Amino acid sequence: MAKADVAGKAAPGLDFSTVIASTVHDMKNSLGMLLQAYGAWLEALPDDMVWTSERGIIEYESGRLNGMLVQLLGLYKMGINQLPMHPAWQDLEDFVQSQLAMHQELLQSRHIACNTRLDGDVFEGFFDSNLMGTVISNVLINTIRYARAQIQIRIWVEDPFTVIAVEDDGQGYPEAMVKAQSNYILGINQSSGSTGLGLYFSDRIAALHQRNGICGRIELSNDSSLGGGMFKILIP
Repeated sequence: MAKADVAGKAAPGLDFSTVIASTVHDMKNSLGMLLQAYGAWLEALPDDMVWTSERGIIEYESGRLNGMLVQLLGLYKMGINQLPMHPAWQDLEDFVQSQLAMHQELLQSRHIACNTRLDGDVFEGFFDSNLMGTVISNVLINTIRYARAQIQIRIWVEDPFTVIAVEDDGQGYPEAMVKAQSNYILGINQSSGSTGLGLYFSDRIAALHQRNGICGRIELSNDSSLGGGMFKILIP
């Protein structure tokens, strides 16, 4: 082939988003294997060495890292319209208890009590349990970081929405974050490392839930009955 032909031929492009998604998937698998080994190591420890502050750090940071990887994969799949969604009627109390069970050891290591409260005659919600579980799990991990001693998951109906709220007794959300309800990607906060990605992901998942032309949404406030912040996800 002539040099001109070689020079004139376009080099194949690199789909960087696909490369990132594949790398994130591999990272998630590696993290899963690390956590399996960590769990086996914990079982081999004597009882007096199991509940330590280091355990709390490992479990919090690994949960946070896993949450970020899940969010990145989810956003990638949303971008290419390949995010599976299977809404169905869910028992709300069972759903919440299953989320709490996944974080029970982390809550215990941080000495944080967590209870649930269903206000009124609300028993079922119509949503994708996997996607909603990812949202609530990520919110719980973040809330555990800022709560002092107590977290509450409260559920009620605000027609036409079913509302799931995560409340805490911490210092609450920064006022700037509360005011920027429609702009969750606020840039990197140098003091906390936050990008707003988790809130953006939660808002996108909420919006995927639609009924009768009404979309779900999230809301932040410092109106928690426990005195701290409150995250609400409203599903029609």
